[in-house]
Amino acid sequence: MNSQLKSKLKNVPTKPGVYEFKNKEGEIIYIGKAKNLRNRVRSYFQKNKYQTPKNQSMIKRIVDLEWIVVRSNVEALLTEANMIKEVQPKYNVSLKDDKSFPYIRITNEPYPQVLLTRKVEKDGSKYFGPYTDVKNLRYSLKALHKIFPVRSCSFFMDDRIVTDRKVKLCLDYHIKKCEGPCEGKVSKNHYDAMIDRVIKFLQGQTKETEDYICKQMEIAAADFRYEDAAMYRDQLNAVRNFKDRQRKVASDFDDRDIFALAREDDIGVMTILRVRNGHIFGREKISLQNVDEDEAVVFSSVISRFYMDSDFVPKEITVSVLPEGQDELEEWLSEKKGSKVVIRQPKRGEKAKEVRLSYQNARLLLGEWLINRKKRRELVPKMVNQLQEDLQLKAPPRRIEAFDISHLGGTNTVASMVCFIDGKPKKSEYRKFKIKTVGGIDDFAAMREVVHRRYLRLKKEKGSLPDLILIDGGKGQLSMAVSAMRELGLDYIPIIGLAKRLEEVFVPGISDPQSIHKQSPGLILLRRVRDEAHRFAITFQRSKRKDALKSVFNEIEGIGPKRVQKLLQNFDSTELIAKISQEEIVTKTGIPEKLAVEIIKKAKYLNNE
Repeated sequence: MNSQLKSKLKNVPTKPGVYEFKNKEGEIIYIGKAKNLRNRVRSYFQKNKYQTPKNQSMIKRIVDLEWIVVRSNVEALLTEANMIKEVQPKYNVSLKDDKSFPYIRITNEPYPQVLLTRKVEKDGSKYFGPYTDVKNLRYSLKALHKIFPVRSCSFFMDDRIVTDRKVKLCLDYHIKKCEGPCEGKVSKNHYDAMIDRVIKFLQGQTKETEDYICKQMEIAAADFRYEDAAMYRDQLNAVRNFKDRQRKVASDFDDRDIFALAREDDIGVMTILRVRNGHIFGREKISLQNVDEDEAVVFSSVISRFYMDSDFVPKEITVSVLPEGQDELEEWLSEKKGSKVVIRQPKRGEKAKEVRLSYQNARLLLGEWLINRKKRRELVPKMVNQLQEDLQLKAPPRRIEAFDISHLGGTNTVASMVCFIDGKPKKSEYRKFKIKTVGGIDDFAAMREVVHRRYLRLKKEKGSLPDLILIDGGKGQLSMAVSAMRELGLDYIPIIGLAKRLEEVFVPGISDPQSIHKQSPGLILLRRVRDEAHRFAITFQRSKRKDALKSVFNEIEGIGPKRVQKLLQNFDSTELIAKISQEEIVTKTGIPEKLAVEIIKKAKYLNNE
């Protein structure tokens, strides 16, 4: 422990708050909350106290700490949850895909829309969720839009826009999927009443909707509006079908959510059964990583983050393990709901059976996840396995990143990086680089710069590192890349060079090329990756060259975008234009001879001729 950390430990206050542990790079590696900051923070550094393997690993890396004092334990709980969601520290429990869980959003506007969103905006809209079973969510949305004629357009609409008829009726109105609020076909009060029924429907209260539709169907039939009566009949069937999909689990009709955790080693699955009106309304699943803490801490973290952005909280939450900070959680959830919320751990009776049912779901989903993880490890393509054998690597190179340098006579130097995963290109991971520190023809220095920049950024962002790095070039380019990786402390990652002339593979520290059969599937894969890196670099270099040409010749009076385009189609560099005659320009592009003379002058000036 360094002197700075010792000094800070002496000054930690005894008030409630949130603390952060940082490593030597200044990165936050853990965020926690405490009723008494001093007691909690110092407990990590007590020599005789047992620490989990995860905590032991974390404590070794702590070189600094910060804390934020808050007014109450509830505020500490919320501050911790918000900071973890924002920073995603390495040693906190990780909710897989936490940031992209979808919600159903009812927009905050005079004529609200009902839509699916993954982005929560603090604009007064109502949010229901989060939903982790997207298939079931889409089924629910489809049923909702079949039952309720909510507008599907995205225009902002208020009484003035409706009065002025600035938005016109669309096809949905004519096929009876919308009641036409845009042209005042229904009143705002009528539309608001429908949105209230939508909210109750999303809360699992379907009886009011059934009663309303039944009444409307009877009125339509009595008035001989048989087409409308048939539409209401279909809506009623949709409500009943939706209800029939929900399994009855309770004799009471209280709303509650049931949390249960199944775990193995440092991964786990938390399931949440939503019970509404005595039926299972939905089942959510949260995959957890880095689960090496007391289960009470895990439950506290998941519950706080699960309800953070949702506008609906049930009156009761039942759990298989009571969460840490139960009182603070209940206080916060009660304030959010506007009425009392309790968290219980039932030991017997129907509610205990529900918790066991939730745990069984979690256990099955965890088993499925473990099987899929094992399958993904086993499904390594033969080419990748052969490449592992050819290069005598410790593990199959499932993620390969390859670099190439491209320039035109020492100008417009650029670099490319392509990524192949399991032998296939992953184009969303491709990167382009403009060389910043190297002038003239120096492929070696350019390669060092681009490799250093790439992996320095990956280290800062904690991105996925490759299993193998491929350098397009021989021993010179390879040694510069190795030098960059050594400086970053990443020289443990396998790195090779593939020379163009004889397709020879070089590895660091060995002067002779590797003896790999020319028809080996592993070498064929390397060629494919190298060729893709070369293609990507050339494409980028040409686009830069064309951009440069555009900016250069646009300065000449009488040369517009169309004439620049003709030049680009026939000549791809100022060096080439400087060496040809004006007659050739006139013949190939149709540009007047007077302008062709100016073009050649400009090109010669740029090339110092």
